Amino acid sequence: MPDDRERNRATPAERLLQQSAEGAPQHGRPLSRRARQTQRSVEAYLKAGVKPRWMERINEIDRGVATEKQRLGRAHRALQEEYRDDPRGFGRRWRAVAKAWSFDDLNELIEQHNDWYPIERQLPMDPRTRDYVRFAGRSYRRPVLDSAWVLEHFPPRLT
Repeated sequence: MPDDRERNRATPAERLLQQSAEGAPQHGRPLSRRARQTQRSVEAYLKAGVKPRWMERINEIDRGVATEKQRLGRAHRALQEEYRDDPRGFGRRWRAVAKAWSFDDLNELIEQHNDWYPIERQLPMDPRTRDYVRFAGRSYRRPVLDSAWVLEHFPPRLT
């Protein structure tokens, strides 16, 4: 049986285990086999409390796309108001705006996602296609944003 000096040097976890072994009343359920066998480390603790990078990146992409849609929607409405009597002029001008719109930062994030997502999620490979297996029935790849994307979501015609 340990003396008081040994008991004071023990970590809180060791003291708890000693109390349990000595017959102190236990509270709660016993630990599961998995919980007892899981390695405890600072790295595992920190990793458990942080969203994986792929999840953060998808959220950043979704927020970025939503922001761009809002900005484009405002520009589209303003240009429609300006050219309300000139549908052809509106179409030409809106195509020029769509072509000049920059998505550089967002597209860089999308390209990072397309490159790293299957690796970070450890997606299996399909030997027939030599590509990663589809996730939830669809491709993990996100399309980059360009003028065609703008014109698809905001057509060059007056409404």
